[in-house]
Amino acid sequence: MLALPLPGELLMTYTGLIVYEGHLHWLFSVLAGGAGASLGMTASYWIGYRLGNPFFEKYGARFHFGPDKFNRLSGWFGRYGNKLLLIAYFIPGVRHLTGYFSGTTRLPFRKYAAYSYAGAFLWVFVFITLGMVLGPKWEQYHHRINAYLVVFGVVSVCAYGAYALIKRNRARYYALAKSWVERAARRYRSLGTVRLLILAAGASFLGCFSVMIGLIQDFLAHEFAQFDEVVLYLVGRLFGPEWHAPLTRFAALGAMPALVAAILPTLLWIRFRSRNRLLELAFCLAVAAGGEGLEEGLRQLFHRIGPTGGALTFPSEQTFMALTVYGFSAYLIVRHRGQPKHRVLAAAAVTGLCCLTGVGMVALRLNYPCDAAAGFAFGGMWLSMNVALMEGFRYTAAGALRPRAKVDA
Repeated sequence: MLALPLPGELLMTYTGLIVYEGHLHWLFSVLAGGAGASLGMTASYWIGYRLGNPFFEKYGARFHFGPDKFNRLSGWFGRYGNKLLLIAYFIPGVRHLTGYFSGTTRLPFRKYAAYSYAGAFLWVFVFITLGMVLGPKWEQYHHRINAYLVVFGVVSVCAYGAYALIKRNRARYYALAKSWVERAARRYRSLGTVRLLILAAGASFLGCFSVMIGLIQDFLAHEFAQFDEVVLYLVGRLFGPEWHAPLTRFAALGAMPALVAAILPTLLWIRFRSRNRLLELAFCLAVAAGGEGLEEGLRQLFHRIGPTGGALTFPSEQTFMALTVYGFSAYLIVRHRGQPKHRVLAAAAVTGLCCLTGVGMVALRLNYPCDAAAGFAFGGMWLSMNVALMEGFRYTAAGALRPRAKVDA
């Protein structure tokens, strides 16, 4: 943490390997590593504090960081930089400079300590635990996983920077958002509910379609091999034999009995509550039966054997059908009578069911991770396409029943 040329992630994951071998205690290792990282961050803070502004006034121009830039960045860092200390640890090089810069910019030590110490223990916990989970595969996988975590850190920093920028200029962005909402409300009143739903479903279809194309390209280029191998190994280490029973129940959420149990209440809802019974009944059956046929055709087309052999698994049948059936059922139920809170609850329930299905299929080694992801992408495309078509038929039928306006000669 003093910017010494030492590979911190390598040291921590190797510590986790020693914990796996039984030579160190996990909790004591995390406490010792966190205390050491906190001590290094404290020392770097006070070194930066002693250097202070005079250092940049004297030498800043040599590396294009004069007093003006320093003062502007100091003001920004004093307002927002403390929260970056939590995630900057996952970016090599950045974490070594945050302590010095926090001291140089006179960030209050109590605020600095609260965030930097919490980030230190989080960083140590993640990498020691990762090394312990990887165990004998530590040398093979830790470089790849470290790269994933660096990407996570960079994305998190960029997201927080965007959030801080929006917060700083919230008055201007609030005015823009207000005008956008007012325009959207006027368009909503002019479009009507059905046409707005068609537009939303069409946008979802295009998004899922683009993800699907990317997944197909990566699949054909064999880009998923190492990712699948790493994820399968980590999931296998996290979910031991004692998890077999709950994982089996999770995977069963995408099986036919569970899907039929979701369709039946939807059919009853259509029978007694819907105003377009025939239309919604036809699409409900088309989503389920057509989705089964589409998914089977896709698996035959890509012809990928699953982790345990035998079955074809790309895209995953269970995740595909779980998203389409649960998603379409929830949509029909909340479309007419659902309040905003009901829609949020329905979306959360569908998301939870689909995630549990995917975790169960991957942990039981019935699907590769990319199979489950492809099932969600293909399923989202099929679901959004059917919603758009159903609402399109609904809008067309409503227009046919509406009396024609008289046209002046």
